[in-house]
Amino acid sequence: MKYSLSILVCFLFFGCAKKNPSYENEIKLFQYDLNVEFSDATKSPLTAEDLKTFKALDFFDIDESYNIEANFELTPNTPIFEMPTTTDRLPLYRKYGMAHFTLNGEKIALSIYQNQQLMTDFTYKNYLFLPFNDTTNGTLTYGGGRFIDLEIPKEGSKTIRIDFNKAYNPLCAYNHTFSCPIPPKENNLPIAISAGVKAFKQNH
Repeated sequence: MKYSLSILVCFLFFGCAKKNPSYENEIKLFQYDLNVEFSDATKSPLTAEDLKTFKALDFFDIDESYNIEANFELTPNTPIFEMPTTTDRLPLYRKYGMAHFTLNGEKIALSIYQNQQLMTDFTYKNYLFLPFNDTTNGTLTYGGGRFIDLEIPKEGSKTIRIDFNKAYNPLCAYNHTFSCPIPPKENNLPIAISAGVKAFKQNH
């Protein structure tokens, strides 16, 4: 139902192609879905005060150069570890692989993680987690970093798609009552990622 609604909105507002919607429309749908979720009082992470005046999240301009096909390297037999969060909660993760690519003239290596609890859930068994920091943190973007959701590449694949236009803020950016993973230092990028969700301006 949600998918059908998204397709309808795509046709009505964004002029999507019938079978192969353009990249820009794909990202607009991603942004639309986020805004719908944030506007829904039953799902929104916003405080009651911020929800009253919420209109839409602020995004960087869509830039396809931030849609990266990175070289992907599996990291088998890495140890399970406790990822620090903004609270005492310590979820278990394992480094699943490494992504290597060049962006804005910089050679980048990012660690990609797998949540050990989610991997036992059929719905999320292929889910991978990419938390990162970049030089926009604390100014244009949330100071605690941003996240990207990924999927396990097909068996034998040597690449993985990382789309920074789909980078989103942890829930803590909107409400301090949430417990959010803190990006490991190995994922601190020395460049500005001017894509995805920007910092949220709260009412207080």
